[in-house]
Amino acid sequence: MMAVISEMIDPAFEIVQPASLTAPFLFNSPHSGVIYPRAFVEQSRLDLPVLRRSEDTLVDTLFGDVTRLGMGFMRAHFPRCYLDVNREPYELDPRMFEGRLPAYANTRSMRVSGGLGTIARIVGEAQEIYGRRIPIDDAITRIETLYKPYHRALRQVMVQMQRSFGLAVLVDCHSMPSGCQRDQRVDIVIGDRYGTSCAPIIPDIMEEELRRRGYAVVRNKPYAGGFITEHYGNPASGMHAVQIEINRALYMHEPSYQASENFENVRSDLLDVALALSRIAHLELAPVRTAAE
Repeated sequence: MMAVISEMIDPAFEIVQPASLTAPFLFNSPHSGVIYPRAFVEQSRLDLPVLRRSEDTLVDTLFGDVTRLGMGFMRAHFPRCYLDVNREPYELDPRMFEGRLPAYANTRSMRVSGGLGTIARIVGEAQEIYGRRIPIDDAITRIETLYKPYHRALRQVMVQMQRSFGLAVLVDCHSMPSGCQRDQRVDIVIGDRYGTSCAPIIPDIMEEELRRRGYAVVRNKPYAGGFITEHYGNPASGMHAVQIEINRALYMHEPSYQASENFENVRSDLLDVALALSRIAHLELAPVRTAAE
């Protein structure tokens, strides 16, 4: 997939709903955006191929067909290294900015310390994005014009599904670089915040379906789910959230950001997993919500 350098990001994101929503699922791809603001690229000390290393390249294409199954789909068009909606709204590193940060900014989170706050400081192998401090007003503008509308729209879809079906399930879709593996082969990581963000049947079904298709699956390590999974996952209120991380080597050539010959196989398998999830929604999830209440 080609990245685009543009003066504007418009629209900043999109929500694709099927003609008839038949299952209370929203698949979300917050890190697959490839529209890079020209001013940001010029501001960066890195070239575009390096900036792209934090993308979940092609993840939106892997999961976009869920609308054929009567499920919703959402994706960001802006890149993760420009703004990360899988963070708190104000996880900001004061060392990055000129000007005073808001008093309510979270400047001490582990993600900020690692350079991966709402406005990232690094990409790839800890490569600094900016050669100098950037104005705090720049960060606030990104949050106000991109982050907040994104989450308002996401919350609205979840609430509407809950009203229609009595429950809502968010599947947050991500990818991981193949180089992050160390001691064992890991194809897919399912994150449910260690059992707190969704009913157990959801990751159970996902893992069963994936293992049956030959994938090496682990739970919560090293990815238990970020801000989105934690923030939207509240099973007791009928809101469920789960994260899925897919090893990029399964479906793409990482250096070129192009789909590999196995891409269609992976896409088909993930669609089968989504279908399996849709079948358990009404039978298994509604009783969990009722019992919790």
